[in-house]
Amino acid sequence: MEITREILPNGLLVLLKELHTAPLISHWVWYRVGSRYEQPGITGISHWVEHMQFKGTPQFPNGVLDRAISRYGGMWNAFTYLDWTTYFETLPADKIDIALRLEADRMVNSLFDEQEVAAERTVIMSERRGNENEPLFRLGERVRQEAFRLHPYRHEIIGSMEDLQTIQRPQLYEHYRRYYVPRNAVLAIAGDFNTAEMLSLVNQHYASIPPGEVPQVDLPVDPPLDRERRFTIQGPGETVYIEVAYRTPSATHADFFPLMVIDSLLSGPSNLNLMGGGLSNKTSRLYQALVEGEWVVSVSGGMAATIDPYLFNLILIPRPDKDPEKVIQALDAEILRLQEAPPSSEELARAVKQARALFAYGSESITNQAFWLGLSEMLASYDWFLNYLTRLEAVDAQDVMRVAQNYLNPQNRVLGIYQPDQREGA
Repeated sequence: MEITREILPNGLLVLLKELHTAPLISHWVWYRVGSRYEQPGITGISHWVEHMQFKGTPQFPNGVLDRAISRYGGMWNAFTYLDWTTYFETLPADKIDIALRLEADRMVNSLFDEQEVAAERTVIMSERRGNENEPLFRLGERVRQEAFRLHPYRHEIIGSMEDLQTIQRPQLYEHYRRYYVPRNAVLAIAGDFNTAEMLSLVNQHYASIPPGEVPQVDLPVDPPLDRERRFTIQGPGETVYIEVAYRTPSATHADFFPLMVIDSLLSGPSNLNLMGGGLSNKTSRLYQALVEGEWVVSVSGGMAATIDPYLFNLILIPRPDKDPEKVIQALDAEILRLQEAPPSSEELARAVKQARALFAYGSESITNQAFWLGLSEMLASYDWFLNYLTRLEAVDAQDVMRVAQNYLNPQNRVLGIYQPDQREGA
């Protein structure tokens, strides 16, 4: 299905997709800013700015829009990720004007009231403290710090506690003004509309906003890992966790698609859509070998689509009677099996089919169609989305074996073990 792609004179990229399957329109504004664009001292600032975008403008005071969108039966939300921040509203088609007015307004007029900044500091720090009580958060944070010594992907999206304590209102507002400009944004709209009419509305609301400058970002590049980086941490709880993370290429690299198939083969397919669900991984190799083989209670994995090289993660929860080192040996045996012999045509076809199905499930609604319009532009262009299934189906057994040999090696990974400290009061 064709899309309309237009760049307004102020640099705002507009992507429109007519879908007359339901009387709904989904409206997304994407900004090229996330934890990738942060440095020590301001980690978590993109996420904090996202929070402040819900605290009102002179035209739309805090709380007004929430009630209005709920009254119309719509939904709205926002996400901050590694590479981007996005805001969306899905509404009845005849009520979409409120989304256009809202996002155009808060692109330039958010208040950043001092009292609201202080209140959100408390909220976000409380969220961070809650995360720190979760073993997988603590393990994952350390894994990224070991995997990336230089690149900002090492930082948690929520930021460090030290930075959350010291960031002030002028820094938040400067970050907002620097990145929330038309030249750094993508407007993606899908749903029940006439394209010419929608373009007219978009121009009416967005065209007069000053273009701003595209922020220049010069990111450090981590050298390849030359050895396994392994660590053990302790914390509260009763359960051992193991996280294994292999450095992998960006979403635009040719090997990304064989890695998506490997992900499906080993641990079950990953859903790249944040608003989608998952599929059972009971046919995956690691489930059959490690769960059914009674080494672990559960195993899961995941690939992320990112601008820069990132990670393929595996999370294992060993059975209480199993030595974590023996579990790691069992994992490595399964990876070695994939590196030494290509999967059968039947197994490969099943893995591709499952990855296809998950992609399709995450693309079927109007909200998801608008999501993909914007996300693919953050990573590359809409062609990335259109060609996704074709490139997935082009992966053959030799591709799988070659890519497994190149990336799934101990010297290319970080391995962390979370050991519960079971002392009284720990």
